[in-house]
Amino acid sequence: MNVEQYLSTFFKGTKDPTLNAMKFFMEEFNHPEQDLKFIHIAGTNGKGSCAEMMNNILIKCGYKVGKFISPHLSKYNERISINNINISDEEIEKLILKIKPKIDKYEKENNHKVTFFELETTMAILYFYENKCDLVVLETGLGGMYDCTNVVNPLVSIITSIGYDHMQILGNTLEEIAEQKAGIIKENSDTIFIEQNEIGVNEIIKNTCKENNNTLHLIRKEDISNCSYDNNFQKFDFKNYKNVFINLKGEKQIYNASICLECVQILKDKSYEIDEKRVREALKNVIHKGRFEIINEKPLIIYDGAHNKPAIENFVNTVNMYYQKENKIYIISILKRKDYKTMLKILLKDEDGIFIFTDGNDKEKYEAKEELLRIAKENTSNKNLYTMDLWDAISLATTHKDKVTFIVGSFYIYGTVVDEILNK
Repeated sequence: MNVEQYLSTFFKGTKDPTLNAMKFFMEEFNHPEQDLKFIHIAGTNGKGSCAEMMNNILIKCGYKVGKFISPHLSKYNERISINNINISDEEIEKLILKIKPKIDKYEKENNHKVTFFELETTMAILYFYENKCDLVVLETGLGGMYDCTNVVNPLVSIITSIGYDHMQILGNTLEEIAEQKAGIIKENSDTIFIEQNEIGVNEIIKNTCKENNNTLHLIRKEDISNCSYDNNFQKFDFKNYKNVFINLKGEKQIYNASICLECVQILKDKSYEIDEKRVREALKNVIHKGRFEIINEKPLIIYDGAHNKPAIENFVNTVNMYYQKENKIYIISILKRKDYKTMLKILLKDEDGIFIFTDGNDKEKYEAKEELLRIAKENTSNKNLYTMDLWDAISLATTHKDKVTFIVGSFYIYGTVVDEILNK
């Protein structure tokens, strides 16, 4: 079987919001999800970082941990892993051959095509079940309520943040988006959420927990203190944890790490053996590719997949924390479906930066570089605005040893960028 060819036949987007197909597959395979212990993570931003941190913590503490994330950065197999070893092509093929008859049956009975995400979520759950994982870190794809992953009943639900993204599917207000994210809150379980400035959002999370007899662990800003940073680590206190070090950059990563420390405490209360020394070691050494990641040292090139308003704001804040006095180049690629006008307005506040707009690695999917340039000219007096093909922009970045280059706007060009830099 040609796995890539088979996977390419599936619709990659989101169709009618329903869990019917996922419920069908779980029933057909005798509910493997019921024999797994999940940490289920949703949120507009931060869920990838939380997933990497929790995964690292649990592995360091001796557990066999399944991890399901999306999107992948270089190769599809990155989405499904156990103890940081990605699923192999052969294992994917075996799972597809097992699931394919069920897909054919569902599509025939329901006259409805199965989506790519329904297939891969089913593959992930079966893979973790067959390999007898102790715990599974499960990241939602989009939203929560109707996300394919929402067929599980987790030990802990984590909602990292509520912000504007995917409004065409999740709703146009933060309250509507919060209701979708709150869909992962289940009966007789625990939920972690960081209190937001929007009272309405907080009330939706609180009320959903109350309705489901779910214990809410609400993290408040005053629970986090004594924050400091240098070029290597950030340090902070969270409740009874003092002098915690993390090597991920940016203020929001401290909040993400605090969520994970709260999750650790919940698991300990549920009789999981978790050693504090190993927790600290895991946070100090966690790697999250594609999120303010240094992908080249000399010249310094940093990749960040920020692709919505809150993430771009976090990105700009982090740039200002570490590189405010440096000469900067921004290479920008933004998918057509994203709010590129808002994203550019935020990025262009750096009036001294050099901005290079590209069509990404797929002109069909990415906003035209000429359109990005047009919007940029409307929002800044900065004259250092250019358009280039992505490959030419990367080539240029590798020659500027006196500048820091940031490649930002999308996760989907990561593989192209890394490969091109390695070739250079």
